[in-house]
Amino acid sequence: MIKFLDLHKINLQYEEAFQKKFEAFLDKGWYILGESVKVFEKEFAEYCGTKHCMGVGNGLDALVLIFKATIQLGKMQKGDEVIVPANTYIASILAIIEADLVPVLVEPNEETFNIDPEKIQQAITPKTKAILVVHLYGQLADMERINTIASQNNLLVIEDAAQAHGCKMGVRSGKMEEKKAGNLSYAAGFSFYPGKNLGALGDAGAVTTNDDELAKMIYSLRNYGSETKYQNDFVGVNSRLDEIQASFLSVKLPYLDKENAIRRTIAKRYLSEIENSKIVLPFYDGSENHVFHLFVIRTQKRDELQNYLAENGIQTMIHYPIPPHKQKALAQFNHLSFPITKKMHDEVLSLPISPVMTEEEIDFVVKILNQY
Repeated sequence: MIKFLDLHKINLQYEEAFQKKFEAFLDKGWYILGESVKVFEKEFAEYCGTKHCMGVGNGLDALVLIFKATIQLGKMQKGDEVIVPANTYIASILAIIEADLVPVLVEPNEETFNIDPEKIQQAITPKTKAILVVHLYGQLADMERINTIASQNNLLVIEDAAQAHGCKMGVRSGKMEEKKAGNLSYAAGFSFYPGKNLGALGDAGAVTTNDDELAKMIYSLRNYGSETKYQNDFVGVNSRLDEIQASFLSVKLPYLDKENAIRRTIAKRYLSEIENSKIVLPFYDGSENHVFHLFVIRTQKRDELQNYLAENGIQTMIHYPIPPHKQKALAQFNHLSFPITKKMHDEVLSLPISPVMTEEEIDFVVKILNQY
């Protein structure tokens, strides 16, 4: 069986370093918001190229805290509209609702799966105050165009970078300057869920930003709204990256670019070697703006193809079978129609891709798909 994602094999590479970190963690006897969290926050901020990184409990909390902190700072208010892609994972939309803001769903570009800038422009109203951009499947959205639209309309841009650790783009500022996901907006939320390109061994997340005021507010809100012990200035929450996960993430971070490069190499093989008229391959321009958290194909007979692959020992996943606006939890959106989003959710299938796949496994996946 070729696993969709062999997390055990991925983390086995780091087992010795994890053991040492765990022993040091036990010896220190400091479990919450200690030195390991500070070290990782500094490392990840430097990696993303931002001034600040605040470790939090998970990726959803990262987004919620960005919105709540922005409201607390007076840059938004409850009831404001936030434009968000219709074909994202539901967490993106839940974060907006949790902060008492109003999600405005917008269709994606059919080629890239990412939010369509032209449709963003059409969705702006006097109540629009922000755009939540999702770098879906590990590919950067069109940030130059989106940031231009935001600047013209005085909107904040927030990145849901949960699937995009290490994505790079060139930004023109007199010269081409390379920037990473997490450093392309007002603030970004990251998830370190175990299956992410940079995954912890449990739940974990972070916010990155260059805004000093926002960073200070999130540091406070993540810890009960407190800056000084037993003094609570704001109505905060308990969402803190813990010491052990921070120490494990510090072990894995130096290898992230190498592992992303392996994912891109596998993706290039799939793109050049899979030849089957029943399968639509994903768009990729060949640059480092895609880290292939997922390699997502499309096919009109998805169940048939998924069963065929399973029968041949290839595990696949569907990201995601039901679009957010058709979920029972979001009944207020059930009446809406998003044909491009619906088509994608009906057709997408994610193939195995990971930094521990062997050449033989890649060969086999290509061969079986070409025989379908």
